[in-house]
Amino acid sequence: MSKAKKQYVCNECGSVYQKWQGQCTACGEWDKIVEEAPREIIPKGLNATSGSGNVIQFNKLESGEALKDRTSTNIKELDRVLGGGLVDGSAILIGGDPGIGKSTILLQIASKLAEQQKSVAYISGEESPSQIQLRAQRLGLSAINMNLAAATNVADIISTIESSGDCDMLIIDSIQTMYIDSLDSAPGTVAQVRSCGFELIRFAKKRGIILFLVGHVTKDGQIAGPKVLEHMVDTVLYFEGERGHQFRILRSVKNRFGGTDEIGVFEMTGEGLQEVTNPSSLFISQTEENVSGSAIFAGMEGTRPLLVEVQALVAETFMASPRRAVVGWDSNRLAMLLAVLNARADMKFGDQEVYLNIAGGLRLSEPALDLAAAAALISSFTKKPLPAKSVFFGEIGLSGEIRAVARSDARIKEAAKLGFENVFMPKLKKGGMKPKDSGLNIMEVATVKDLADLF
Repeated sequence: MSKAKKQYVCNECGSVYQKWQGQCTACGEWDKIVEEAPREIIPKGLNATSGSGNVIQFNKLESGEALKDRTSTNIKELDRVLGGGLVDGSAILIGGDPGIGKSTILLQIASKLAEQQKSVAYISGEESPSQIQLRAQRLGLSAINMNLAAATNVADIISTIESSGDCDMLIIDSIQTMYIDSLDSAPGTVAQVRSCGFELIRFAKKRGIILFLVGHVTKDGQIAGPKVLEHMVDTVLYFEGERGHQFRILRSVKNRFGGTDEIGVFEMTGEGLQEVTNPSSLFISQTEENVSGSAIFAGMEGTRPLLVEVQALVAETFMASPRRAVVGWDSNRLAMLLAVLNARADMKFGDQEVYLNIAGGLRLSEPALDLAAAAALISSFTKKPLPAKSVFFGEIGLSGEIRAVARSDARIKEAAKLGFENVFMPKLKKGGMKPKDSGLNIMEVATVKDLADLF
């Protein structure tokens, strides 16, 4: 019998090599390549066209059967992110930094479903049942229908759930601690994470169980393990936030049953994660004094309008290379914006240090933030405060023009609800759809030069 060939797999990206090497050429990481036992997809001697497989059953697209209702978690912010609630047989992967609140919110979800007479199994590979009970007591949670266990063997978990015959939701905390006996590699490796995820997802869909998988993240903020794990699940949620801030953002980056980029806002308290019903008021400064370098951005996160304060500080320096620091935004976008202001609005930042911060620990990537960031930079550069009770939104191009963005009506409506009076937005094209009457003073700006001249 011929000896099976060895193969080596990168734990970061899943790339396969025939021999070991120190650096992965695909992702550039060092000391991440480990040996893995090869698995044959098609056994030797089996031809896929030989007709030896089982006959599969097809279903019609319109079966005539009534679709099952979603299961509400009774946490409105979470239901919003999920697209209206939990779907039976769905697999949800939730990732985030250590201590961000992943286990806490899952324990709260489990308690809410158990209160609805749903049977919940919480299986941890990192904590003992007594530790989970202590955390539940601290959070003031109690659920009779919640079963706790500490286990890491996937075969044991599936056999236990099958023998009980009563499980509506299964929580695995975390997928990196699970393992399958037939694989020689250690828990957390690419092969184990991929195989464990596949077996658990297949079992959950077969039995109609709602499956939650907790995923560790790498130093870059990506879920550790093979990318195929994110492809296999139905929904991928990321917990965002800074440890220095009490606010947490739950963001949907993939959802087969709802929209992506939806966010839910929570506040970390002594009693767990509490919903924030009006997040716009939290990300805006509470001081009444008008100071330079501060602008309010009317943004969109999924379908939710959100007002956020953008803070800029421009300070003279005698250093040969002035510093540019950004918190909560793309540093490349700031560099582009400074170049545009220099070339199109004749504002020289060559001998100035520039700092830009998104207040509240929020991270934004929307191009519509350009106009608010430019207004904050101009205000700090000229040391003149912006008009009081004003919001800004619009994308800035390399030629200095301010381009239109989507969902203007929703942005303006949110600003009016919070008592703002002025809106600085891109100039509408001839024949373009004008925002509905909101009672606000609409200021249309065509270029960054026009914006600088206004202040």
